Order: sequence, then structure tokens, then C-alpha cells
Amino acid sequence: MKLAESAGRTDPGRKRRRNEDALVLEPPLFAVADGMGGAQAGEVASRLAAAAFREYHEADDLEPEERVRAIIQEANRRIYERAQSDTEASGMGTTVTAALLESAGVAIGHVGDSRAYRLRGGELEQLTSDHSLVADLMRSGRLTPEEAETHPQRSVITRALGTDREVDVDSLTVEAEPGDLFLLCSDGLTSMVADEGILEIVRDAASLEEAAKALVKAANRGGGEDNITVVLFSLVGDEAALEETLASGDGRGSDEDLEDTLSGLEGPAVLETTQTRVVAPPAEEPAGWPEEAEPEESEEAPAAPPRRRPRRWRRRLLWTFVGVAAVTLLIAGAIWGLSRAYFVGADDEGNITVYQGVPFDFSEGVGLYRERYVSRLQAAQLSPAEREALFDHELISYDEARARVARYEEQTANP
Repeated sequence: MKLAESAGRTDPGRKRRRNEDALVLEPPLFAVADGMGGAQAGEVASRLAAAAFREYHEADDLEPEERVRAIIQEANRRIYERAQSDTEASGMGTTVTAALLESAGVAIGHVGDSRAYRLRGGELEQLTSDHSLVADLMRSGRLTPEEAETHPQRSVITRALGTDREVDVDSLTVEAEPGDLFLLCSDGLTSMVADEGILEIVRDAASLEEAAKALVKAANRGGGEDNITVVLFSLVGDEAALEETLASGDGRGSDEDLEDTLSGLEGPAVLETTQTRVVAPPAEEPAGWPEEAEPEESEEAPAAPPRRRPRRWRRRLLWTFVGVAAVTLLIAGAIWGLSRAYFVGADDEGNITVYQGVPFDFSEGVGLYRERYVSRLQAAQLSPAEREALFDHELISYDEARARVARYEEQTANP
């Protein structure tokens, strides 16, 4: 199978100061890494992983799938040893999703929640399964896809390079056909752009370079909450097959249009409307209407409503005070309850964390909880059964939460 075109792009996004992602664009080898860790540790981890893909050639003679696994294991060794020898890099790690193009297909290696997709015949297929907390909960039926989108720990990964001496690598080989297009990306794209949006952007692009720019721009327009990295490559095929994957170049889009900057964000279009108010003409008075009728109606008009209004407003005011008091009591009760509720989760860097509050996000970036204790223990260091037991989101006391975390900390410190 021959490579037709390839492109890659990485961007820090709108909320992060540094870019902790890295990419490898070394045909026939491609990879995306999404680093994690405090200070600059995440950036170091992803760069070490990328360097392993460029420099490690001891596995070149292995079968494609074995070769990808061997390179990932080498990357894990480099990151782990650096973390053990450098206190500032302690606890660092990275995801990795890699693809190796071979004669009959594409070999893929995968650790973490970066993804691999294949676009064929107008359909986008996810080839990898996320190693993340919400993915585990979804697979066990404890979480729906809709709940996963707003879950407080949706960014917590359960498997990463560098957290242990050995890492469990998922690998597979997928058959490839002429005209196929493959996409590797970090979760900075998939958390901001739905699969349907990714498909539409890639299909409408005149080239892979344009597609890469447009995907990054779409992720930034969606919020740009994380670093964004994309790698795309397509395979040579007949003209008809390629047209199904990429639209033929028609001058649509330009570098200026695709710039992922704040100035490139288009505001909503304003639809001008004209409102016409129709006023009905006054009804004609019947002929012979007696002149004295108007004063008679005025004299017969009841004066009771003006006298009742003060009482009506007093009742309304009373019920308003009652409603406000009830809401105040409910809020006070909720705050009192939340102040005594704790649960165990993990922060954005994957550290086991004791939270005060309830595991719910009111809106993007606004959660009904706060950190009370952050452990050096990483979620990726626990087994799936241990994570399921620890992250059950049961509301407990602070002492009980700390005790549960301490048990795993002791096991890790004394294996």
C-alpha cells in the first residue's frame, strides 16, 4: 500500500499556556502523544515518546505490529527512567497512538485516550478504545455517553507511558484499501469536535494540510480547552475512491480563513427583519347612540377593583417572601450537606484526589466540588478493579476518603 499524502499540526489551544502534545510525521511511521504531569513534565514525556519513534531502530526487522509495540515499550522505558531520576519529572506520563503503514494494511499501537480513526466510503470509524475512566464506566454500563460528556473525571486516563516500568500496549492491524484516510489525534480535538464534525471537515477539505488546519480551528472554536494535535495520511487509489475521501480542490478555503486565532472567529450572522404592526380601526358607533349613555356607563363602573388592589399586592408580596425563604433554606441545606460530603476521583493530571462536594459539573469549568487532598499516586498505576472500587463516587466523610486512598498509597510504596 502506497502513501498518497500526509500532514500534521499541533496547537496549544486557548486555555493552556504550554503545548504538552507531540507528533511524529516520519512516513511510514506516524504518532501522536499527549503529555501529562506538573510543571513541564508532560511536555518532557511527550517529547521523549516522539524521540523514541524517530531514533529507536532495534525493532526495524520485526513484524509491523510487533515493531510498533516495541517502540512504545522503549518510549515507556525512557520516560519511566527519567521520572525516577528527576524529581521535577516525577509522576509524568503521556498517551501515545501510533500507526505504521505496511504493504497490506496499517499496524496501530495505542496507550491512553488519543485516538485513531479510518475514513472510508464517507464513514468515519474509531479504531482504538480509550483507556480512560469514563470509557471504563461506559463499557461497564454505569455511565451513558451523554453523562460521560459532562463527567468531572472525563479527562482522567487509566493507562499511560512512564507511570510503571512496563506498560500494557493495545495493538491491532487493520486492512487498508486505496482511498482510505487515517487520522491520529489527541483528545484536545475529540473533546471539542464531535465525530460528525470531524468527518464533515475532512470531507470538505481540498488537501490534508487544509484538513489539519481546519480541524485545529474547529477545536479552538469549540473552546480550545486542551492542546490539539492531528496527524492525517491517505493511501493511493483510483481517482473515484480518492474523491470519496477528499473533495477535489476547488479553491474553497484559504490560509487566512483557516487561521486558528481569535481574529478568525466569525460572529453570528444578524438576520434583518421588518416588523409590521397592524392596528384595527375603531368600530363605528351605532346610529342614534344616546349622548347620555357614556356618563351612565361611567357612573355604573364599579369602584371595587381599585380598593382590592392593595390586598392583592400584599398577598403577592407575602408569597414572594415565602418563596424566597424556602429557596434560601434549600440552598443553605444543600451547602451544609455538601460541606460534609466527599468523594474520591482524579485531577486533570491523573493524580488520585479527594474532593469535597458532589461529582457533578454545573457547566463547563464550573463544578460542584473542590480539591481537598491530592495524592502523588496516579490513576494509571491502579488496576481496573482497583479504579472501579475507588472511583465509585460514593459520598463519604473526609476521614474515610483519606483512608481509602491511603490503602492504595501504601500498596504502591511497598509492592
